[in-house]
Amino acid sequence: MYSTIIAPISSAIALAVVGLLAYLILKEENANPKMVEIANAVKEGAMAYLIRQYKTLVVIMLIIAAVLTATVGYSVALAFTFGATLSGITGYIGMKIAVESNSRTAYAASTKGLGKALTIAFRGGAVMGLGVVGVGLAGIVIASYFYGLNPETVTDILGFSFGASTIALFMRVGGGIYTKAADVGADLVGKVEAGIPEDDPRNAAVIADNVGDNVGDCAGVGADLFESYVGSIIATMVLGIVKFGKPGAILPMAVAGVGILASIMGVFMIRSSSKDPGKTMNLATAIVFVVILVAMYPLAVGMLPDGFSIYLALLSGLLTGVVIGVTTSYFTTGSYKPTLAVAEAAKSGAGINIIMGFSMGLLSTVIPVIAIGIAVLVSYFTAGIYGVAISAVGMLSVTGMILAADSYGPISDNAGGIAEMSGAGEEIRKITDTLDALGNTTKAISKGFAIGSAALTALALFATYTEVAKVQMLDLLNPKVIAGVFIGAAIVAFFIAITLRAVGKNAFLIVEEVRRQFREIPGIMEFKAKPDYAKCVDITTTGALRSLILPGVVAIITPPLVGLVMGKEAAGGLLVGAITVGLIFGLLMANAGATWDNAKKLIEQKGLYGGKRSTAHQAAVVGDTTGDPFKDTSGPSLNILIKLMSIVAVVFAPLFI
Repeated sequence: MYSTIIAPISSAIALAVVGLLAYLILKEENANPKMVEIANAVKEGAMAYLIRQYKTLVVIMLIIAAVLTATVGYSVALAFTFGATLSGITGYIGMKIAVESNSRTAYAASTKGLGKALTIAFRGGAVMGLGVVGVGLAGIVIASYFYGLNPETVTDILGFSFGASTIALFMRVGGGIYTKAADVGADLVGKVEAGIPEDDPRNAAVIADNVGDNVGDCAGVGADLFESYVGSIIATMVLGIVKFGKPGAILPMAVAGVGILASIMGVFMIRSSSKDPGKTMNLATAIVFVVILVAMYPLAVGMLPDGFSIYLALLSGLLTGVVIGVTTSYFTTGSYKPTLAVAEAAKSGAGINIIMGFSMGLLSTVIPVIAIGIAVLVSYFTAGIYGVAISAVGMLSVTGMILAADSYGPISDNAGGIAEMSGAGEEIRKITDTLDALGNTTKAISKGFAIGSAALTALALFATYTEVAKVQMLDLLNPKVIAGVFIGAAIVAFFIAITLRAVGKNAFLIVEEVRRQFREIPGIMEFKAKPDYAKCVDITTTGALRSLILPGVVAIITPPLVGLVMGKEAAGGLLVGAITVGLIFGLLMANAGATWDNAKKLIEQKGLYGGKRSTAHQAAVVGDTTGDPFKDTSGPSLNILIKLMSIVAVVFAPLFI
């Protein structure tokens, strides 16, 4: 049947397109020596950080693989290692091309205008987007062939998802701490204290800030959606084998394959003739959604009995993704009331700005959470627990396009920084600012999409847990279940606190270092002396690698500890508490952070309430720096946390029985 070859063929095509896009990007002209010099400094810092991070992760990976071998068998450990390795490779490739794209985007903006700059930046993002789905689906196909699609061995493939989730958490947390420590430190000393522009070359933290965009928003986000993508597919495969046999496992792979082909089409719709980047990107994304929506129907109906019910479940997941994207856009885009209200609140000071932004973040969670609840009800009552799982696959079928748009954001942000530091004119900065503002919104939509899909994926993994652990019911009158719920909620709070504190501590070190350089290196402010950029890069690198261990270890060891000490029902309660609280805070923090950021940009770019260097601008910068770790460290890391805890519980479930 043709459906069995969709996954291997589409993943191979995706990888071929990744190679083509990388070739096209590297062919682009990059003739401004100053831009190349700055871009090389960013590239060196980003790759140095990633290599040091990978050295740390290899040790962690080997320890976990040894524990898995001793407890649940070498087969799961092998799948874990395979998933972790592919996740790391994907992050490396995506970030490598991202750091090659930024200076070419800046140069295109200065010589060929908005359309060409948009094309290069988006193609750079598409390398990450299509690389993630191509490598992810190819890995699942290989694992399926190696382990076989039967009830006795398919659960071993869960190790693949465990490996991807583990690497994703450490990369997301480490990259998030790195990027936001540098960003917050650079903004507080540069904008607020020294009164110099963002990305001003006199600020010693600007290179570290631009490096952070790549290690956090490219490599980190790529690893994040890689594990969401493979986690949802594998969880559905496990449930599908039990209910429908082999076709139930093949369908999620086929749906993912259709999504890849549609995303490739969407990527090539972004052309240099584009005059309105936002409109062009929205149109391309909408067409991708429609193509997938239509293509899923014959797959579901042709492969499974009562395929129309399965199609409704897929549809509910896909439409929920649309609802989350539209809601996120409304609450975070500068042209709508929420962000305008947060910008206006800055007139009254930083405190009111922060209060207003936090309230908008809370409000932004309501519609997505209700939409996810409706999707769960629709998918469950049409197709049972398999329907809930396949709805997550439906939502994540557009991952290639969504992640391309997300990774476009840090590339355009870096391009703006390179333009500023190289002394490009005001007209060039307007072009890069236009690209950057759109990038903030695409990143916010991607984060909302990621946490929404995380909730459905975690529910699918939770259902898998109940099957593997043979849990028939979670009784809320059982004190062990209630205790598990509270522990799960507390782990989320602990995780947020630890990651926020890590950003605060490392940002403090950056603030002190930039202040020291302003004091002790004469001539910096007059452009007569060059700051020591490498020192700030080293501070953020060391701080991020030191800070990423604790939250990751807590996420991994808590489920087996609770299950072994308190029983399988308590471990089920743990997952319920973590998923519920993690979903709310993940949406809140991602959206509030983006709203504060774009409110600041409204004041800077449109001159509202006094424009740059006004009292309102200073207040908005404080709001933005508060939101930075919300949207780029703690918030997006929560979706990995709830999935990692779920997959760990599933993998170790046989020990709880």
